[in-house]
Amino acid sequence: MSALTVREPQLALEPRLLSRTSCAAPLPALSRAREREHLLAEIEASGLTGRGGGGFPTATKLRAVALGRSPIVVANGTEGEPASSKDKVLIAANPHLVIDGAVTAARLVGATDVVIAAGRADGRGIAALEHAVAERRGFDQGIALGVVAAPDRFVAGEEKALVNWLNGGQAKPTVDRPFERGVRGRPTLVQNVETLANLALIARHGADWFRELGTPQEPGSALVTVRGAVRAPGVAEIELGTTLRDVLAGFGGLTAIPQAFLLGGYFGTWVSARDALDLPFTNESLRPLGASLGARLVIALPQDACGLAETARVVRYLGRESAGQCGSCYFGLPAIATAFEMLAGGTADAPQALERLSRLVPQVEGRGACSLPTGATRLVTSALRVFAHEVDGHRAGRCCAPRRPAVLPVPDLHEHEWS
Repeated sequence: MSALTVREPQLALEPRLLSRTSCAAPLPALSRAREREHLLAEIEASGLTGRGGGGFPTATKLRAVALGRSPIVVANGTEGEPASSKDKVLIAANPHLVIDGAVTAARLVGATDVVIAAGRADGRGIAALEHAVAERRGFDQGIALGVVAAPDRFVAGEEKALVNWLNGGQAKPTVDRPFERGVRGRPTLVQNVETLANLALIARHGADWFRELGTPQEPGSALVTVRGAVRAPGVAEIELGTTLRDVLAGFGGLTAIPQAFLLGGYFGTWVSARDALDLPFTNESLRPLGASLGARLVIALPQDACGLAETARVVRYLGRESAGQCGSCYFGLPAIATAFEMLAGGTADAPQALERLSRLVPQVEGRGACSLPTGATRLVTSALRVFAHEVDGHRAGRCCAPRRPAVLPVPDLHEHEWS
């Protein structure tokens, strides 16, 4: 996978998440119940939602864990999404802001233990976190900080999988709900590192300051990874509600006329460029297209690329990444990948591939212990819709973009383990 550059924050009033000055102001003490309740109310008023892909209201999650005894906080920076780099960039650029957010969350829910998880392949991020923790020794009174390097698998960063691994098991999803029974059997708050960084900023500056950016329904800024047919692929902070066209302009603009965008990651959705280019970058605006912000990833697919071939590679990868615990996923995703490859390859069996997909997708969608089956089928369904004009050619044995270099990065993770 090619390295991505860190872009200066685009289209925001001032740098927030990626600026080291974001740690300059002191954090509230939160030593009294009244202070904790005040900050929880501020977080609720800010409208902050999870930045890891799920978009769950942060204040609601904090309150649920705060009801338990002896909770634990896990800062999730594993970022298993192969095409995304936003969390890696944040951890490397501003580890203290991530730790500030994790410590603040711990004080809010009554936790004394904080675990910060990054992917094993992210050596730069792990080193940055360990150095920052060492610098804070004796500073975060009453909070024990630890950094762990988690397995590099697609679903290993799912919160139930991460908790299972922290408990000594494999990094595979379970049925336990972490906020009830998580690490060491204790209530556990698992929160994405970007969400925690925003929490620290709200603790310092308040809900009204946070809402100076974004829209009333989706306030704030967000880190976004942009790649594909753009001049300067990388990661930048953008204001939510900025049009996709302006987001791309912040990355140097397009290098080719796009036919489609993949939004949200490999659990995301293909949307036609015509439909999406002038929409605000918010969940509300993307919902009519069946899309969402997800992992805040945008990949611009040029006209001379084959959307079916690109999707086939990703679906095969997702099938390989199954945890092997649920039959619908373990058997269903490889079968879907094979059918999609038949269609994308324009083989003699291509006409039957569509029939197989129409039969297999409903059998897999919504099944299993995690979101892998649903995410993969969402990608497949959107590809068949957006690239429908290519399907007839493939069924007749003609590929629209033979031998073109791949656009979507698909890592070879065969050597990585679940433990």
